[in-house]
Amino acid sequence: MKIGILLPYKENFSPEYPGAVSLFVFETSKKSKYKKDIVVFGNTKFKTKFKIKYQNINLSKNLLSSQTNNYVNKFINLQKKYNFSIIEVHNRPSYINQLSIKIPNNIFSLYFHNDPLSMDGSKTVYERKKLLKTCYKIIFNSNWSKKRFLEGLENKFINSNKLEVFFQSARKSNLSVIKKKKNWITFVGKLNKAKGYDVFSQSIKQVLKRFPNWRAKIIGDEKREKIDLIFKNADLLGFVNHEEVIKIFKKSSIAVACSRWEEPFGRTSLEASANGCAVIITDRGGLPETITNARILINLSHKNLTKEIINLIKNENLRKSLQTLSIKNFYLTHEYVTRMIDKYRDEKLQLTKKFYIKKIKKSLRILHITNFNERLDGRLFFNTGRRINNGFIRQGHSVLGFSDRDIQKYYKSFNDLKGAKTLNDKLRKTCYNYKPDLIVLGHADLISKDQISELKEDYPNTKFCQWFLDPLNKKGPDFERNKNRILDKIKVVDSTFLTTSPDVLSFLNKDNSFYIPNPSDKSFETLNNFNNACNVDVFFALSHGVHRGVLKSGKTDDRILFLNSLKANTPNVKFDIYGVSKIQPIWADHYFKTIANAKMGLNLSRGEAIKYYSSDRITQIVGNGLVCLIDERTNYNNFFSNNEMVFYKSINDLSEKITKISSDEKLRKKIAKNGKLKYMKYFNSDLVSEYIIDKTLGIKSNKIYLWEK
Repeated sequence: MKIGILLPYKENFSPEYPGAVSLFVFETSKKSKYKKDIVVFGNTKFKTKFKIKYQNINLSKNLLSSQTNNYVNKFINLQKKYNFSIIEVHNRPSYINQLSIKIPNNIFSLYFHNDPLSMDGSKTVYERKKLLKTCYKIIFNSNWSKKRFLEGLENKFINSNKLEVFFQSARKSNLSVIKKKKNWITFVGKLNKAKGYDVFSQSIKQVLKRFPNWRAKIIGDEKREKIDLIFKNADLLGFVNHEEVIKIFKKSSIAVACSRWEEPFGRTSLEASANGCAVIITDRGGLPETITNARILINLSHKNLTKEIINLIKNENLRKSLQTLSIKNFYLTHEYVTRMIDKYRDEKLQLTKKFYIKKIKKSLRILHITNFNERLDGRLFFNTGRRINNGFIRQGHSVLGFSDRDIQKYYKSFNDLKGAKTLNDKLRKTCYNYKPDLIVLGHADLISKDQISELKEDYPNTKFCQWFLDPLNKKGPDFERNKNRILDKIKVVDSTFLTTSPDVLSFLNKDNSFYIPNPSDKSFETLNNFNNACNVDVFFALSHGVHRGVLKSGKTDDRILFLNSLKANTPNVKFDIYGVSKIQPIWADHYFKTIANAKMGLNLSRGEAIKYYSSDRITQIVGNGLVCLIDERTNYNNFFSNNEMVFYKSINDLSEKITKISSDEKLRKKIAKNGKLKYMKYFNSDLVSEYIIDKTLGIKSNKIYLWEK
């Protein structure tokens, strides 16, 4: 994993004449745990470079093309041999567009050291929207700069996950430096009106006249603007090596950073504060964010600045207090800021088990998209989606349920006849607000794969998975349709979970397709029929679709033929069957009250039996303490013994076993109890939901998943 840092063209990455960008990059790279993986690229004519891995991009003169374009293109060619995991571009938003054309995969981080609205590539709303789309992170040196970037942008275009504020940093002196302070007033920066030097030069003459035992130390130059300051106690030092500047700050009692323009941050006040100066600043831009304790001028004028400096000279207690507090409360050290930078790098470079294990311990944000059937007034409350949801919540995760079918139903309109457009737009907005770590889709057919792809671009750290419960046997109902529903999103999700064994499904990629049992849930499966004397021997409920809720006239079902034969073969057994012969299906509380009176439940699914497939009725049968009668071709005998479930080979075999159990209460209760205890222990919603998380995030777990054996 390598990190490439691209400096602005002609940024001097040299201790001889460094800019603020070079100092920031050097100090934070030197402290970074990724130091050995970082390569800095720049263009400077100075021979002495900062002592960190650096490659100079040398350019020959070319009158026919832009040197900046040549600089970026040469970097593009150089980076091919490194194959960087992250490319960090400093202070040049215009480079991003050029880089992203040749280097795909969203690996760019852009650092702003200046006002974004003053820079090519980020002046317009369109340009900033494009940067938000292209960059993995956009990093600002102050909250003020971040706010400037967001000017004019609607919330729906802002992905706050991508926006970070990493302040500039400085070395912090210890408190002993205060005892060595001299009567020095220091100004560091460009000697121009933007920096307020014209106001400072007027004020300092007046101050030094009144207090001749004080001196002014003025560091900086300005070729384009001439502001004269000739005074015996004022030392114009010109450009000074950065280490020398720090030494002067250590000795200075007062430092002034009186910018007139909106400073994006302000390194002068930061370093002055870190070295125990009593600092005077203006309230312009991000300057107030550079210090913890200072005197802040609301209105910059010769009169106000003079008054403030004199106040600090005369009031020694105030001056000493500010000096002490500046050091005590200073926190923007190189180590602190580097940890912030490395944390984001961890997030990008280690989309790994380690990163997600940390997140899981703190609690994931999970967006669970499935049909929660709110529009059906509780009739289908006891469904698999809610079981899985309960499991996520019990693990301590933050879970937001997104009921796709309800939303689609409620938001249909003449402009959106299916409601799909509104549904997908609502999902995008929900992700903007909620920022999920994991998006779980359950039968979310109207969520488009294009929308998922867009979300993956916008939220590269978010993982996606889907679960699917419907039958997938070729001779069963809707095989082609169900297969296509799974395949529709299989390339845009990280994992797929099915209640049919992937081993017997040739259309699946087995590397990221996994079997899950229909989960039981301790808050749903609350009956213990094995403790009760039940009046009914065998219970079975059939429906023509859970959402329909009623029988459909003229519809044929192979299960009816099976049931008729079973009843004919087992004449002395009491059956309680619903959804057949004009007896409507039963739901919700009526369903549970009915099965409470049954000894056995027939777990019969449509079509031929296939490995591990069962509808979710299995949880309602086993989980409520009924004996589960199940076709042995499902291979559930890989998980359960004959003392826990009843496996049948044919109608005749099933008939014999029903007759035996119906007349043997001890045997019935033993099988039912053993089945429930085992199913609730190993096939519960807590384990199934945890398994979904583990497999999707690629985490090896110490948990025992019986269905993986």
